[in-house]
Amino acid sequence: MTDCLFAAPDLIADAQARFDALTNYEVTVRSTPSAGVPVEVRYCYRKPGFIRMDFIRPHAGAVLAYNPETDKVTLWPFGFHTFPRLALAPDNPLIQGPNAHRIDRSDIGALLGHVRELQRHGETQIAGQEAVGSRHAVHLVISGAPEHDAAGDGCYQLWLDVMTGLPIKVISADGRGELIETVLMEDLRVDVPEIEPFL
Repeated sequence: MTDCLFAAPDLIADAQARFDALTNYEVTVRSTPSAGVPVEVRYCYRKPGFIRMDFIRPHAGAVLAYNPETDKVTLWPFGFHTFPRLALAPDNPLIQGPNAHRIDRSDIGALLGHVRELQRHGETQIAGQEAVGSRHAVHLVISGAPEHDAAGDGCYQLWLDVMTGLPIKVISADGRGELIETVLMEDLRVDVPEIEPFL
């Protein structure tokens, strides 16, 4: 399996193809921004874009759920299907992260889209194979040319799991090389038979 992943002509395109082929996934996301409070959530995604985020910290117990059919986010501050229940737009500042992350653009497919845009005018290097927790991963460095920094970040480092081909760690930096955010994606499971309800 490892040899297969290394042999792919474009590992990001391969990751995109694997994402396109999946039905759903769930993962524990641990995000550490360069400025701000670390965030840990249990994240569930189902095609064509249903997203549920159960917060572990901060705001333990809060749940966000995005419905692509209505383009609305439901917020339960004190737990799924509890009172109160708030309906919000995805761009509402109340539910955006420290780097203006939006729930409707938070899935692995959106991440890969940003990276592929950066690739178009930059370069991609394979830094090697490393362990990320208990998983083996291929470490990629994607750097954009400053004059074509369309994705908004100067550099991404991605660690692609050799089993799923999907990212399990991401570090983003700006055009000056200053850290923006480190994200760990732990316990990634793809095509889960029974995934958490979204509505």
